[in-house]
Amino acid sequence: MTPEQQKEQEYRERAASKLFSGRVDFLLSAPQLKFLPDPTVPEIAFCGRSNVGKSSLLNALTGRKAIARASVTPGRTQELNFFEVGEPTLFRLVDMPGYGFAKAPPKVVEKWKRLVRDYLRGRQVLQRNLVLVDSRHGLKDVDRDMMKMLDEAAVGYRVVLTKADKVKKSELDKTVEKVAAEAKKHVAAYPEIHVTSSEKGMGIAALRAAVIEDALGADWANS
Repeated sequence: MTPEQQKEQEYRERAASKLFSGRVDFLLSAPQLKFLPDPTVPEIAFCGRSNVGKSSLLNALTGRKAIARASVTPGRTQELNFFEVGEPTLFRLVDMPGYGFAKAPPKVVEKWKRLVRDYLRGRQVLQRNLVLVDSRHGLKDVDRDMMKMLDEAAVGYRVVLTKADKVKKSELDKTVEKVAAEAKKHVAAYPEIHVTSSEKGMGIAALRAAVIEDALGADWANS
């Protein structure tokens, strides 16, 4: 990255932080598509295995302590949860049901899958999906299934490694390399892998700016 590019990135990160320091409110939970809010603004969705740290990442991105409830019981989020950003609302964040639910009854799992699949395929205002992957484990088959589903739905997505502070740098570098190589095989995957730690703040500023760019376009910071 050139000094000019670095300066531009820092400017975008400051602008993103300022935007998220404003209004961020929970809107509603949708257990079925008929309960979705009107598609009036862009949406950025977050998905990942149960216990991947999705709620913690949402809290870190928005600079809130508990806008998304971190549950001690993985898989508790069984609905699409919508959060509005900006006053007036500029875009929404969508917390999707966690997948890889080992203890959930098969009928419940199928219901969740159907909700997610239908949302991905039919939501025209969905601009980008973030696929969260635990840095300690790398890609699992359930992550690959999700990536395939996104490919088939033609929904572009970013792969975001979470809990990077829990892994030695040498191991983290290997994981990033493996995940990046696999992501290249997926038509809808964004080439850059985001490495984050909600606890330490690692990569949060850059991801925050990327989320807003996905929602509002490349020139949002200058508008």
